[in-house]
Amino acid sequence: MELTGERRLPAPRDAVWAALNDPDVLKACVPGCESFEREGDDAFTAVAKAKIGPVSAKFTGKVTLTDIDPPNGYTLNGEGQGGAAGFAKGSAKVALEEDGAETILRYDADAQIGGKLAQIGSRLVKSTADQYATKFFDAFAAEISRRENGEEDGAAETQPPTATSEAPRSGPPKWVWIAAVVAAAVVAAALIGA
Repeated sequence: MELTGERRLPAPRDAVWAALNDPDVLKACVPGCESFEREGDDAFTAVAKAKIGPVSAKFTGKVTLTDIDPPNGYTLNGEGQGGAAGFAKGSAKVALEEDGAETILRYDADAQIGGKLAQIGSRLVKSTADQYATKFFDAFAAEISRRENGEEDGAAETQPPTATSEAPRSGPPKWVWIAAVVAAAVVAAALIGA
């Protein structure tokens, strides 16, 4: 499954880059995320609960960063297991472009799923991933905005996600895909990256 898209974020590129590399921010913003921990300079592990159609599972996974070019972008490589629910793996290129006081995050991801997840159909998986993507980016944009305004930590964890941008949302980012299907992501663009 190939996923591409972009999202406009209300902060300078350096601030977006820092947030994309902060495990606490990602844990707070990824739907269903129970843990998101740094495992070295270029790797993260995550655990998340996700429900895709009739399939519910706890996913555990690992994300590795390559082609790191701060603050312009990187490539995410991820894989995860959800027990009987199946597995997910994939990669995404994430690019950050400064646009005035805001940043445009673009992603191009390729994901593969197997097990029960593959059996429920790509249309349902994509629809669910789109929902996770929206929740992730809304929470991520709110967290970045909160940080830019100097508000206290933890707002993203306690406030429900709200729309903060009218930017197009085409497909889930790699971070969200990882979050929802791997551990969860965005396919975080999931693909984050979206």
